Amino acid sequence: MTDDVRELTEARRYLIGFRGRRLAHYFTDILILGAGLAGLRAALAVEPSLDVLVVTKDRLPESSSYYAQGGIASVVDAGDRFEDHEQDTLRAGDGLCDVGVVARVVREAPREIETLQSWGARFDQEGPGKLKLGREGGHSYNRIVHVGDATGQEVMRVVIAQAQQRPHITIWENTFTLDLLTRDSSCVGAVVYRGGEAMLVWARQTILATGGAGQLYRETTNPAVATGDGIALAWRAGVQIRDMEFFQFHPTVLYVAGSARYLITEAVRGAGAVLRDRLGRRFMPDVHPLAELAPRDIVARAIVRQMEQTQHPCVYLDMSHLDAEHLRRDFPGIARVCASFGLDITRDWIPVRPAAHYLIGGVCLDASGRTSLPGLWACGEVSSSGLHGANRLASNSLLESLVFGRWCGEGASAQAISLASWSPPFAISAPAAPCDPNLQVNDIRNALQSLLWRKAGIIRHAQGLSEALHDVLFWARYVLAQEFRTASAWELQNLLTNAWMLVWSALQRRESRGVHYREDYPQRDDRHWQCHITVPPPQFVSVPAE
Repeated sequence: MTDDVRELTEARRYLIGFRGRRLAHYFTDILILGAGLAGLRAALAVEPSLDVLVVTKDRLPESSSYYAQGGIASVVDAGDRFEDHEQDTLRAGDGLCDVGVVARVVREAPREIETLQSWGARFDQEGPGKLKLGREGGHSYNRIVHVGDATGQEVMRVVIAQAQQRPHITIWENTFTLDLLTRDSSCVGAVVYRGGEAMLVWARQTILATGGAGQLYRETTNPAVATGDGIALAWRAGVQIRDMEFFQFHPTVLYVAGSARYLITEAVRGAGAVLRDRLGRRFMPDVHPLAELAPRDIVARAIVRQMEQTQHPCVYLDMSHLDAEHLRRDFPGIARVCASFGLDITRDWIPVRPAAHYLIGGVCLDASGRTSLPGLWACGEVSSSGLHGANRLASNSLLESLVFGRWCGEGASAQAISLASWSPPFAISAPAAPCDPNLQVNDIRNALQSLLWRKAGIIRHAQGLSEALHDVLFWARYVLAQEFRTASAWELQNLLTNAWMLVWSALQRRESRGVHYREDYPQRDDRHWQCHITVPPPQFVSVPAE
């Protein structure tokens, strides 16, 4: 272990000090942390005889799942084949996918689509009983099931409605999960902050579905809630984390200086839109045989290179040659947002640039969704399941959330039922720590996001990564050792933990593979690096009494 890794010893096992006997307690069979698609799909798969508590730190629809535009990849057309979907996934994953996981997930996709339809999902159709299928980068066939450019909203609508109808499912909104509770090397629940008070939630089994960490970067498509809380709290509990260097950047995000970034779905390019630089030159055909439909990492890097060559802050997405009526019908959300800036998608070039989009690494899973910590399962973007490898294929993320969510719900149910006798360790506690009231949380967060965008973003090299690691460790030394009582400060502590994992991992992988591109090591190196990189376990200043 390097000296740089040892420097992160100011991290504490629990973010806050507490004495278990003095806090409020809540008991449930299954605790689910996160209420995006993965978390709610897991809840809906739990045996109805078991009590389920779903905890989310914001209001119920607020998740990356809700904002997903593209759709769900699934082999549903008679001319498509599971084997082709598998090969497309493996090709995108660049040598690091788990072949068995890919095969199992791909074959579960039609079942999940049918389930969503039975719950009332209104997917786009070409005619009675025939789904309209889109195509996105990296896919060899039209297989994207979608609802215009707002698939996530529709899918979340139906799963939220289903969860709210189930009497055994309780949902707590505006509840921040601070840490996992562990005892005898097992997960026994979580410490949460609700209504201004910390409390302990005891569970026979816990499912982690807290989403990704897109807020690590200044330019991101992710909602404000995506601060990597689940990965950080899992690491503090000793759970195995891997592949944090693999962060996917979406190539086309609406760029209007001073405004929020808005994702322009890959389905637009699937429908025929092309990319042009400031001079009007279409540059992608010179980069890759699939041109605009090349894998996302290739398109994102090509855009960055073109921006550098033309000394311009963006490139442009041109749809003006496509049928205007079809564009307005198929992409109403994008048309509406662009119109708010005076842009007509049927006539104007749309300014776009890449932004952080999806964390591929995370909590390591087995093929059923179990983590390395007994009693803890994980699904969705918080996890590293083996499906995505080094680069996620478009529209495989909602699919992964559905399939692994169901597997986790079913697996956790069976395990909870098997625990005939179970009693929580009420005496669990953690020591308190001092707090600096003058610490400027937002200032550090903004500096961190800017640092990672510049030095650990789409194109990386050793010097920039080393400088980023130095700065992250400097901030961590005085932020992680302290105890706070606000969600923004806890999020900063979690972001710093994730940032260290990402930069440390990116420094270790001295090659270019998938979404990880090292300018100083531009080639893929299977001899040394066709493997996963596991984040070192935590080293705490002191071990809390449990």
